[in-house]
Amino acid sequence: MKLFYLILSFLIAPFFLYAQSQDQQKKITITGKLIDQSTKTPLEFATVSIVNVNPGSVPTGGITDVDGNYSITVTPGTYNIKWEYITFKTLEKKNQVLMSDKDYGSIELEIDVAELDAAIVIAEKTTVDIRLDKKIYNIGKDLTVRGGSASDVLDNVPSVSVDVEGNVALRGNDNATIFIDGRPSALVGIDGADALRQIPAEAIVKIEVITSPSARYDAEGTAGILNIILRKKSLTGFNGNLQLESGIPERLGLSFNGNFRKNKWNLFTNTGWRYRTTPGNASSDTEFNSPDAQNKFVNERREFDRLGRSLFTSLGAQYDINKKSNIIANAVFRYGNDDDLTTNTIDRFDENLNLNEATKRIEAEAENEDDVQFTLDYKNDIDDNGQKLTASIQYGFEIEEELANITETETTTNTLNDLEFSDQDTDERNALVQVDYELPIGDNINWEAGYRGNYRGITTSFFLAERDFETTNITLIPDTGLNNTFNYEEVVHATYVQYGRKMNKFSFLTGLRYEYTDVNIFQATTNDAAHKNYHSLFPTLNMSFEIKKGENITLGYNRRIRRPRGRFLNPFPSRSSESNIFQGNVDLDPTFTNSIELGYIKKWSKFTLSTAAYMNLSDDNWERIQEVVVDENNNPILTDNGDPIIRRFPVNLSKQRRLGYELTLSYRPFKWWTINSDFNIFNVDTDGATESQDFTFNNTTYFARLNQKITLPSKIDFQARLNYRGASENAQGTNDGIATLNLAASRDIFGEDATITASISDVFNSRRRESTTRGQDILLDGALTPSFISDSAFQWRERQLIVTFVYRFNQQKQNERSGRDGGGDGEFDG
Repeated sequence: MKLFYLILSFLIAPFFLYAQSQDQQKKITITGKLIDQSTKTPLEFATVSIVNVNPGSVPTGGITDVDGNYSITVTPGTYNIKWEYITFKTLEKKNQVLMSDKDYGSIELEIDVAELDAAIVIAEKTTVDIRLDKKIYNIGKDLTVRGGSASDVLDNVPSVSVDVEGNVALRGNDNATIFIDGRPSALVGIDGADALRQIPAEAIVKIEVITSPSARYDAEGTAGILNIILRKKSLTGFNGNLQLESGIPERLGLSFNGNFRKNKWNLFTNTGWRYRTTPGNASSDTEFNSPDAQNKFVNERREFDRLGRSLFTSLGAQYDINKKSNIIANAVFRYGNDDDLTTNTIDRFDENLNLNEATKRIEAEAENEDDVQFTLDYKNDIDDNGQKLTASIQYGFEIEEELANITETETTTNTLNDLEFSDQDTDERNALVQVDYELPIGDNINWEAGYRGNYRGITTSFFLAERDFETTNITLIPDTGLNNTFNYEEVVHATYVQYGRKMNKFSFLTGLRYEYTDVNIFQATTNDAAHKNYHSLFPTLNMSFEIKKGENITLGYNRRIRRPRGRFLNPFPSRSSESNIFQGNVDLDPTFTNSIELGYIKKWSKFTLSTAAYMNLSDDNWERIQEVVVDENNNPILTDNGDPIIRRFPVNLSKQRRLGYELTLSYRPFKWWTINSDFNIFNVDTDGATESQDFTFNNTTYFARLNQKITLPSKIDFQARLNYRGASENAQGTNDGIATLNLAASRDIFGEDATITASISDVFNSRRRESTTRGQDILLDGALTPSFISDSAFQWRERQLIVTFVYRFNQQKQNERSGRDGGGDGEFDG
């Protein structure tokens, strides 16, 4: 670790030496505001260019904020100033003699009809905004995610991958923290993969990818943070759009996104209802090498028939107290009602492939879920120098109930041999209080400090009853070995301070965050309680050097944490089948990670290149030990069907090092053709072992994405997205590579007031995980042999076709796509 800090110091030193040599002369500030001449609304993200008339001088400039304001620092001199905004006529003033601070006041720009068509094409494409401590991906007009979910959106974001089960990874690391509007949220829920499928894509305006979080962000998540910004329209008057969807397999959907703004009030909503079927399948072929196993070979085939109904609504109001402060209240409600049927056909053979038993296991599950979240946000721009105070209060809860009836029949004799009923109830409560304060000093220095308090409470109850077929009693008997109620409470208090400074072309942001965690665990069934508390400091540093306009190099360092929660701590076993159980570890400790990354970005007129090299070092990493359950005589415990029971449980065991490199390219050879591509390769080196199992391994894998959008004749937009996830391995098995192709096309109708889109997800039905898993080694005939070898495949969702129709109310097409209906004040840097 000393070597790690020495390398970090070596990389930092040249930046500070350069900064010291660039002691600036007197500076002046140029300010103003840009507004739409026709609607009188602010023009956000407009460009202001300030070019010194002296030959060889480096141009400077900036962009307007969400209120249309800009503030740019230059040295005294004579300049040509240009104000530009897409689809508007450029305004230029030449030979402006600027010797002191200058305020140009409100400048009105006029729409340029001649540039309108070309500008629409430019505004539609997904854009990337690179900032000092995060990257912002504006979703834009992504045809392939129309009618999809947050998982589909994330799967199209560079640096992010979503596996077959819906688990999200950032640069291949699955411990990414997911925020909604800058905060932890009940909407992400206990099962993040399932919760993300319930958030409609049309409710999202952009995704923030934060791989090197500054001190203002939670330290949770060793991979970084993915911040989902929900859409909150703020256009003047009544505006909105209505979306209808249908598809194959059977699906229907209806959603509305709009707002009404008048004077100081803005009311906004995102509301949608969906009905969809999601068929899937899985298989596994397992060979057991233990001499005590009654079944040498076990082959399973599963069919999933899922029916989901959901309602998602977000209702909010913004009140502008004055020009500098506002209050936003927002309530989000999500309701889900699912009926799933799983049919599992199992054939068991002896070592000579003689059939021992053939069974069909049918599980009918009903699931109900209610998610509610309330937030209240206050923002006050205290003065014109950037001094700002923000405060937030949030409360949310998720209530989920899963009821399942399971029957198993011996198919050769048509005999019922298993009858079960299970009930799992989960109740999660979240609360948050946050205050942040920013204090700029001059034009180039910024101080920031804040506090955040997070509360999370999770109660999980599991009940299983099954029939005893060795008696004539038909009453279901509760399983006391599995039935339990588990309570988890966590409180995290965090404070931070950070300091940012810009010195000519060099800028840096350094900070320190302190987090205190208090955890209470109570296993109500056994009346066992446990209490833990721990605290730590989390330093951060982000630096940037502008080589020249459009070319930057960045360096970032941060320390992160991964906290164990829920089932990872529950000592009672939970099971996915009779022969597979998972048992938590109440003594599991958090994992700490040190991360460093070096980035480079270069922009040309039609081409953008962004690269980064990164390294993560983790201590006390979690490993899931997998073993065959044995009795006191060390003999395997078998199910009624003769299958060995396999138990998995987590321990703090290994050290892990991740080295990676990512490349993102954006190329627009013609105004009708846009190409985006990203590639991420990473190596994982893990060192750790137990007496019976070695977790030491080294694996290199990668994933790549190619996205092309083409405007065809008759104003038809076509998009093709190809994803490839490379093969990988870990200490217990291997995963094959996965290639997926998505296609979509759209056309505007009704005078561009409406759009119809058709898309095919997973064209070749190839989004299917295929893997091989090996159990712990046993001594067999004098040699170490895996206790079992299992080849499996899993496809959560099969190929689907979606057709959507969008109709816009009182909305100019170009305004909707220019980004002005974005997150607004919903984006918080907490």
